Order: sequence, then structure tokens, then C-alpha cells
Amino acid sequence: MSLISVLKKYPVNFWVANAMELFERWAWYGFYIVFSLYLTNSTDTGALGFSQTQKGLIMGIGTAFLYLLPIVTGALSDRIGYRKTLFIAYTIYTIVFLLIPIFKSYTSVFVIYLLLAIGSALFKPIISATVAKTTDKETSSIGFGIFYMMVNIGAFIGPFVTGFVRKFSWDYVFYASAAVIAMNFILLIFFYKDPIQKRTTSELKLSFAQQINIIFRNIGKALSDWRFSIFLLIIAVFWTMFYQFYMSLPVYIDQWVNTSLVYNALVGFWPWLAHQLGTTQGTIPAEYLMNVDAGAIILFQILISYIAMRYKPLSAMVVGILIASVGLGLSMATQNGIFVVVALLIFSVGEMSSSPKITEYIGRIAPPDKTALYMGCSFIPVALGSLMAGVVSGNVYQNISDKISLTQKEIAARGIDLPEIGEQFTKNDYFSSAATKMNMNPDQLTQFLWDKYEPSSFWFVVLAIGITASALLFLYDQYIIRKR
Repeated sequence: MSLISVLKKYPVNFWVANAMELFERWAWYGFYIVFSLYLTNSTDTGALGFSQTQKGLIMGIGTAFLYLLPIVTGALSDRIGYRKTLFIAYTIYTIVFLLIPIFKSYTSVFVIYLLLAIGSALFKPIISATVAKTTDKETSSIGFGIFYMMVNIGAFIGPFVTGFVRKFSWDYVFYASAAVIAMNFILLIFFYKDPIQKRTTSELKLSFAQQINIIFRNIGKALSDWRFSIFLLIIAVFWTMFYQFYMSLPVYIDQWVNTSLVYNALVGFWPWLAHQLGTTQGTIPAEYLMNVDAGAIILFQILISYIAMRYKPLSAMVVGILIASVGLGLSMATQNGIFVVVALLIFSVGEMSSSPKITEYIGRIAPPDKTALYMGCSFIPVALGSLMAGVVSGNVYQNISDKISLTQKEIAARGIDLPEIGEQFTKNDYFSSAATKMNMNPDQLTQFLWDKYEPSSFWFVVLAIGITASALLFLYDQYIIRKR
């Protein structure tokens, strides 16, 4: 069957669902890729000035909450209908994005992010279920390929919009996401149709509480397969490493990396692009550097998948996780912005080799009558990984690499008296005052801290987590799977 004939088989609902996914990912990654910066940057820039530990708790717990909730929200959408659930999801999304700039305290931001997670959790299972219900055996492979492409196109566009509006105000980052997600109301009201739900009489008689009880009982049965549970725990270690991309890397680039090297290279290669992406200081914002990952996935995912299909899923995952770990680790091992770009290209190859294979492997090992159940459990390691990633990007990053924490350590060692950071004395005030007290300018103090405290050692932490996941998966393959 030709590609054109396959594309003609997809109903309107399939294309509408994919368009919704694109807008939702655009809105999500538009803010999420810089959320760690918004939480931790100095308040005089419009950010919140939280500590890295506070950031880790918000992003770690909130993102874990997001990936656990679909267990419940999937059952809710089956009960009240997909259109109603999507309407609720988009309403929550839009309102919360508009409200985020209003809240400034740690507790209120924590709560508002949890509300945003509810909106995402309502959306997540419905769109993938719609794609599944609008494809068949002949069209599902290409159909989910298109779906994954929409995810990455949205993830690629979002940060570009963010980088542009962030120059004016942090508030515009969230307003832009609200505007983009609101586009889905048009698709929902005028084009989206509720898929036909094939439910038995016994299922219709069940209360919502009974449905949830059955879901958790079934999850318990799936997790009673100890081999499957071990696999999920190992993959949770992988996600712990992976989420440092969002939770730690933006902060690291912002605090330590000389992105003017990238700007100058772009000026020599494509001046117009350099001026569009660059700041007035001749630097490149963190989100643009990080977007190398999404861009590479759009360009090379099919090629990498073609190469990876020649290998067993576990073998591809072992190698892919190792490559991703090296790439992400190296991106936090230097101050050279060009080196960071190259490292992120390495990371993207590892991500393309490993991430899709996780889903494929779970689908392969699931008993024929429990495929959907096992696939549903794939969210569990993402949630666990997010939770652990929050600790690593919080306490661990703060102690090893956070510029303000290292400055405070040096100030204390020298016995210099400076006001505490607060509403009247921001992080930027503290850093510039510290530089003055030590007879340095801010750039000189940054280099001094880099040389003395070696904040790049955080890359060993990231690499160690990734190597652990890869090694455990290799041992799992050798001693649990092959010796069955």
C-alpha cells in the first residue's frame, strides 16, 4: 500500500487530534523549557528568585503528578466523553497559563503548577486514544509516526516563540502559551467528534469509583510480574537522567555557558538568523540552544529508527541510553556554547534510539490480552523518574553547581558581610555586590567560581545516573530475560 493511499484512509478526527497535539505541545514546551529559569532567576528580571531546591520540588513533584493522573483521567474521559474532557482540559490550561504570572510565593506557584498538571493529565490520554481509535492495523504505524512528528514540531516551535516574547517580559511566555492552547477550542468546537465508545452493559453499570478500583487492581496485577516491575524501575533511572535536560540544563547554560561563541559563529555564517535569535548583549538564550534536540529529532528520527530497528529493543535501549547520558553530561561539562550544541546533538541521537524503543518493548512483552494495561503502566517510570530528577536538579545541583550558592560559600569563607537575598536585595544585587567586594567584575567572579569550585562536576552526576540505567538494563537483558 502506497503512502498516499494510507494517508487517504485517515478520517478528519485523526488530523484534528494531531493538530490539537501540535498546539498543546507548542504551548507546553513553550513554557516548560524555561520554567526552571523562571523559578530561579533573579526577581529583578521578572522571575521568582526561588532556590534550586525549591525549583526541584515544584518541577519534580508536579511533573510526577502529571504522569500519574492519567490513570484516573483516562477512566473519567471514558465516562463523560472525550469532547467534554478536552473542554475541561483546555479551560484549565488557558486559565492557569493566564494566572501563573500573578502568583509569586513558593506555595502558590507550587499549587498553580499542580493545577496545570491536571489540565495536561486530562488531555494526554485522550489524544493518543483518539489516534488509536482512528487507525487500524494497516494505518497505525504511520499514524503514530505522524503523531510523534506533531509532538516534536510543537516542541520545536514553542521555544522559538518563547525566546522572542521573553525579551519583553516573563509574563508574555505564559500569555503566549495561553493563546496557543486556546486555538484548540476552535478545533474542538467545530471539528472534533467524540469517538464511538464500544462498552459492554456491565461496564456501563459500574460507578466511577468501581472503575478506578478495577484500574488499580489491574495495575497491581501487571506489577506482580516481577520482571516487568524491574524493567520499569530501571527505566525510571533513565528518566531521572533525561529530565535533567529540562530541570538543570537551562539553569546551567544561563549561569555558566558562554553563548556569545554561538552568536559570533552564527554572525559569520548567517547574520540575519544571529540577530533574530541573539540578545542585545550578543548572546543566545538557553531555550534556543536546547532546541537543537527537537530540531534533530524532526530531521533524523526516521533515519535513527531505521537503524535501530535492526537491533533488539533492549540492545537499542542500552546503547541509546548510554549515548544520551554522554551527550547530556557533556552539555554540562564546559563553558563553551558551541561544545554544548555538539553535545546536545549527541544527546538527541541517544534519545531517538532509546525513548521510542521503551514503548515498543513494553508492547512486545505484554501478554496479548493485557497490552493496553502494560502500556498504561509506561507512565509509572516517567513519574518516578521526574520525582527523582527533582531531587537531583534541586539539592544536588544547588550544592555542586548553583552560582549563587557557590558565591555565598565564598563570601562566608572570606568573612565578607552582605545583606541576605530578599525582596529588596535580589540575586543579581547579591552577585554584583559580591564581585565588587572581591575587587572583580561579574564576569571575573564567574570565572573565579568556575575555576575554584568546578561546577561542571555536575556532569559526572548526570553521566553516572545514565550509565547506571544502561548497565542495569544490560544486566537485566543478560540475566533475567535471556535466562528465562
